[in-house]
Amino acid sequence: MGRILTNKTSPSMRLGLVVATALAVEVVSTAMEVAVAVVNEVVGMIVTMLAVVGMGEWYGGSRDGGDERDCASPPSSLTIVSSASLLWILKASSSMAENERHLTDNSADTADGCSLFLELPENDPLFDKKKVLLEAVGFDINKHFYFESSSSADGLNSVLELMIQKARIISMDETGTVEVFFDGVLKLKIEFVMRQVDLYFAVGDVLHAAAYCSFRNELEALHSVLSLINNRIMSCENVLAVLQVLRKSTLDMIYGLGSKIRYETTIFENINADREKRLLQWGQSNGVGAKLYLAYVQGAGRGAIAREDLEVGDVALDIPVSVIISEDVVYESDMFTILENINGISSDTMLLLWSMKEKHNGDSRFRVYFDTLPEAFNTGLSFGIDAIMALDGTLLLEEIVQAKEHLRLQYDALFPSLSSDHPDIFPMELYSWDQFLWACELWYSNGMKVMFPDGKIRTCLIPVAGFLNHSVCPHIIHYGKVDSTTKSLKFPLSRPCKAGEQCFLSYGHLSESHLVTFYGFLTQGDNSIDVIPLDIDVAQGDSLKDGSLVSNWTSHMVRGTWLSKNHGIFHYGLPSPLLDELRRSRNPLFRTVTDTHVNLEIELEILDDLRSTFEDMIETHASPNDRKHCCWDVNLALEFKDLQRRIISSIVASCYAGSKLVEQELCKCKN
Repeated sequence: MGRILTNKTSPSMRLGLVVATALAVEVVSTAMEVAVAVVNEVVGMIVTMLAVVGMGEWYGGSRDGGDERDCASPPSSLTIVSSASLLWILKASSSMAENERHLTDNSADTADGCSLFLELPENDPLFDKKKVLLEAVGFDINKHFYFESSSSADGLNSVLELMIQKARIISMDETGTVEVFFDGVLKLKIEFVMRQVDLYFAVGDVLHAAAYCSFRNELEALHSVLSLINNRIMSCENVLAVLQVLRKSTLDMIYGLGSKIRYETTIFENINADREKRLLQWGQSNGVGAKLYLAYVQGAGRGAIAREDLEVGDVALDIPVSVIISEDVVYESDMFTILENINGISSDTMLLLWSMKEKHNGDSRFRVYFDTLPEAFNTGLSFGIDAIMALDGTLLLEEIVQAKEHLRLQYDALFPSLSSDHPDIFPMELYSWDQFLWACELWYSNGMKVMFPDGKIRTCLIPVAGFLNHSVCPHIIHYGKVDSTTKSLKFPLSRPCKAGEQCFLSYGHLSESHLVTFYGFLTQGDNSIDVIPLDIDVAQGDSLKDGSLVSNWTSHMVRGTWLSKNHGIFHYGLPSPLLDELRRSRNPLFRTVTDTHVNLEIELEILDDLRSTFEDMIETHASPNDRKHCCWDVNLALEFKDLQRRIISSIVASCYAGSKLVEQELCKCKN
């Protein structure tokens, strides 16, 4: 998309949108330096107001007039609290008397109780942002959850919900153990911003920040709580009954979450799957444990189907290290002595070159596996000129073109020189450009990062497991570490899978553009990671000084506004970091959102600029309706373009709706 440029140079990023949240149990002290507000004698204490959610009624004060310009200016000692925020505060304060019993600074167990601690690891790359967000919603990251054998059922349920809320934020943007992209040859930058998507869209709406974010995040959060409970059950016999209640409640939530997702699995019985059956038989004869079988599935190509009802914790696949293709196969080959002398070559690149030759090796011990691989992977890297042209106006066009150019440079750096110098090891007929591209697609779409018992992470091909398809609502999310006892890689279920259903794996937090480029498909359902990055002029150097939730962003993005929980004034379903950056560009002194006449006029300008920018993009994302005679790559390109158009249209619609809200408030000011 085009650059979104503001009218003025952006000042240093300051505290933007502060969202009203208060727990009447303690004074939350953070570096945000926001105003202290008096809530009410019912609440009974001074709390730190950490946010301002939209525009609402005065609480604990009156709307003093002033002139028309300042008709909604609050007294200097108070902040605006919306009616929804007030209800939340009162509800929280009424229940915290019970919850406070379950919070402690002490990690030691007692004769009648034990503590559970959900840790935010200091080595988390998003530690600072998560810490600020946790504190904003009322969590002390050092507090333990404490339970006694006498804890009431209501109290347990209430505190379990608090644990899950904390776990949701800790689990935000986790990429899991395995990275499935292969970057030994193509060193494309996977933007750090992609790991921050959940946080980016959460920080502007603290009241919803700890609520349901995405299916993957919810499953991660529930399993982190379940794992913690399971570990403590072994050592806290004095409160065993309480922990078992918590465990059952958490499992019920996991099963309830899974029951909401039903993908219809239609198997093509008339398609010959002999090669896939032979692969599974070969794997089982080499120690592979499988509760799945391989089949052709409508809309998914080949997939892995559950043989029986699988429950949470059941191991769907158990793959011995002996059948995993890792860098060790290169070290054992005749090409290693040549490749190790090439300056700067990585083990990943060696593997790619090995697979190009091994594909044609009739005596390979992986012959059965290579026989199941397709002649063409049909990813974005294989798009023809018509498909590339169909992507005109999208960022995906640039991504694919740059990827192929980079691959070509890598290929030209290796060939034909390797074939000329060592024709017996690298025969040119096996190392053409087309063969090289095929191998790249193989490793991009099937390669997994696996941690071995020696602690080293290697890029691997994993026979049988490669048939597990990706989903935004996966059954398997935790995998990628070899069990040092069994010397095998296990794929345990994180949610149930019924017999006859396709079993899905999570490839990680991947956008639709990444999936098209390197895997050749689009996901079913909403992908919360699918964003459109924005190019905005941001003043550099001092953007991280205030440590606030909203200001610490140098990259901005939008996604479908149907994913937002807050479409009220000052939010509009749009990301608050973006809105506040645009507010600062127009008002260098901007700090908090208030409903003054000047601020409302600025809101209209911002919404109008955004609407105009994205309306222009709608025209560039138009696509033909008649696609019956289009090739696979053109159809996939147009489907991606349709998805982008849907996101863009939602931004435009939200800008229109937001402008109406602002205009209504302006009318109130004038009256």
